[in-house]
Amino acid sequence: MAKKLYVGGLPYATTEDALKEAFSAAGTVESAIVIMDRATGRSKGFGFVEMSTDEEAQAAIEMFDGKDFDGRNITVNEARPMEERPKRDFDR
Repeated sequence: MAKKLYVGGLPYATTEDALKEAFSAAGTVESAIVIMDRATGRSKGFGFVEMSTDEEAQAAIEMFDGKDFDGRNITVNEARPMEERPKRDFDR
């Protein structure tokens, strides 16, 4: 079963292809997404990588967590499920 990883502290210039290529050293990458700011179109400095197995996900955590990635130390851990956020009221 695929395991989703959170990757934080990414350089703003990191592309999804670069992320996928780097994490492929730990195993099969199902998907790699860099989260972008809607307003500016610029990276928010974090993303998600989905590895094909739990073992490959654990290998990726051990290989990359706290390590240098294009000049920045990145954080890699198991992604938590997205929490419900309260609705925002814009009619003020």
